Amino acid sequence: MKRKFILYIALIGLIGLITSCEKDGTDVTMLKDPIAPTLNTVPNLILERANGTDTLIFTGTPVDPGFEASTSYYLEACASGNNFVDAAIILTAVHVDELKITVSDLNGILLKKLPADVTSSVDLRIRAVLVVDAGTGALGTSAQPLEYISNIKTVDVALYGLPRLDLNNSGMDQKIESPLGNGIYKGFVKLSVANPFTLTDPDSGTEYGGNGGNLVASGPGLLVDADGWYILSANTNTLKYTMEAYMIGLVGSATPNGWNSPDSKMDYNPATGIWSITIDLVAGEIKFRKNDGWAWNLGGTPDNLVHDGSNLPIASAGNYTITLNIISDAGELATCTITKN
Repeated sequence: MKRKFILYIALIGLIGLITSCEKDGTDVTMLKDPIAPTLNTVPNLILERANGTDTLIFTGTPVDPGFEASTSYYLEACASGNNFVDAAIILTAVHVDELKITVSDLNGILLKKLPADVTSSVDLRIRAVLVVDAGTGALGTSAQPLEYISNIKTVDVALYGLPRLDLNNSGMDQKIESPLGNGIYKGFVKLSVANPFTLTDPDSGTEYGGNGGNLVASGPGLLVDADGWYILSANTNTLKYTMEAYMIGLVGSATPNGWNSPDSKMDYNPATGIWSITIDLVAGEIKFRKNDGWAWNLGGTPDNLVHDGSNLPIASAGNYTITLNIISDAGELATCTITKN
């Protein structure tokens, strides 16, 4: 009798343990019709240079798939009626309640898609991309993304043209611009050791040269140590300038130099903000990095490149065209395309 009693108590304990485990587990169930994000409010987008440092705030409501999911949000814009073909990505974020950007930053982004000094009709939306189970090829991965689109808001946008300094003798038509119109200019430029260049203010006609970080009116041509892309900054108030190398390249076992420097350098399109390269690759792996170093490097999946992400596979040898859209330089966030020609 005692033995039966002990077995009975043990059975109750086992049932309790099983029930407890079931309660501890959390079933992940997606709604049959997930609730898309919403774009709730849009600030006044009649932009003025005098307000360049002001912060604009867009507000939205997050996607609701019925469970907690890792989500990337993209605030996008396009000319009204263009159905977001070649859309501008204004912001990317993991939360959508408040999306903040300065007037000057937004003006610079939209100038790549829209004309300055006129009013344009623009469509805005929030796009949500859910990652449920990375690396399996199942629904919710980069191969089959779960993507949800908000309502569209159509608004008037007016952008201001930027004061500029034109580069002379750089080998191509180039300029750097002043987002705030305050005598401080900055931009991506392609420079060569064979082409010392000067800077001209088309409004005043002043031509600047110089050396050692100092600008001099009617001075000698500015020089660089290596061919490639640079961030050129010039201050016509203090008469100072800087040139910081900004060279994006491919590295990896699929590239001509493998994991060694120099990387295979990409070219930049200032009109679109896209980096690109056409290159012969072998089967292997690639990553993107800046200035042949690992401090800034991108990997992961083509639709979600992040700092120090995993290597991107190249399945077979051939000629490829690869593009890179850097969404956030400081945050090391980008997307890419890899196309075999």
